[in-house]
Amino acid sequence: MGFQGSQNRSHPRSHDRGDRRISPVFIGIFAVMAVTGWAVWTGYSTSTGLAVFLFVTAAWIVSLCLHEYAHARTALHSGDLSVDAKGYLTLNPLKYTHALLSIILPVLFVIMGGLGLPGGAVYIERDRIEGRWRHSLISAAGPLTNVAFAAVCTAPFWMNALDGVPIPFRFALGFLALLQVSAAILNFLPVPGLDGYGIIEPWLSHRIRREVAPLAPFGLLAVFALLWIPEINAYFFDAVYGVLSALGVSELEAYCGRDLYQFWQDTNGFCQAS
Repeated sequence: MGFQGSQNRSHPRSHDRGDRRISPVFIGIFAVMAVTGWAVWTGYSTSTGLAVFLFVTAAWIVSLCLHEYAHARTALHSGDLSVDAKGYLTLNPLKYTHALLSIILPVLFVIMGGLGLPGGAVYIERDRIEGRWRHSLISAAGPLTNVAFAAVCTAPFWMNALDGVPIPFRFALGFLALLQVSAAILNFLPVPGLDGYGIIEPWLSHRIRREVAPLAPFGLLAVFALLWIPEINAYFFDAVYGVLSALGVSELEAYCGRDLYQFWQDTNGFCQAS
């Protein structure tokens, strides 16, 4: 989820060139993902649950960074050179406007309930960009990254290439795919403050946009308030599991991935035994 409003141009065009080298922070997070993914695959860790927890959490943060990078990179090629100077192209999550919204809350929601909360916040200077299609594409770029991430996570499932894949790693991929699918669905909702609304906003009249603008800060809160309603929550996760099923991931595999991820909770050991 990128907050893509306009703001004052703090960087003139002549000084918009920034550092595009990949941030050491991102490299460190990626390294954690790689090492813990190897530990889950080989069973090297003495605690499979802890290894799954670190692997999925690091991979989730990597996906958040790529989501916001997609927004920023698309904005750059659409005319907003300021994203370069702001450091958005370094993949450094600390460069996002709100660390709480960008990383902390999405990770907490994963830990608490296994829901892919849209995260990240990059400011796009919309007045630098011409053309409604470009504005829509900038908003769509983020959730499309989640779609691509989900496709990669589920590739062994829908390609029938699970032979030789260790069960814990298979479950971890299933849960990670659940996070990506849920994040994509939430982001594509046409709710003010989410990317789905950003896609359609350029095509709305100025009057409608002006009236809806004050609601943007509360859109995500309203969505999660609705998800507390059992019927809506069930409908939402039915949609998530329906997509996962189409990609070859069973509800059991996603559930067991979450069970391994939340290793600190008392379980009946069913998934571990599987």
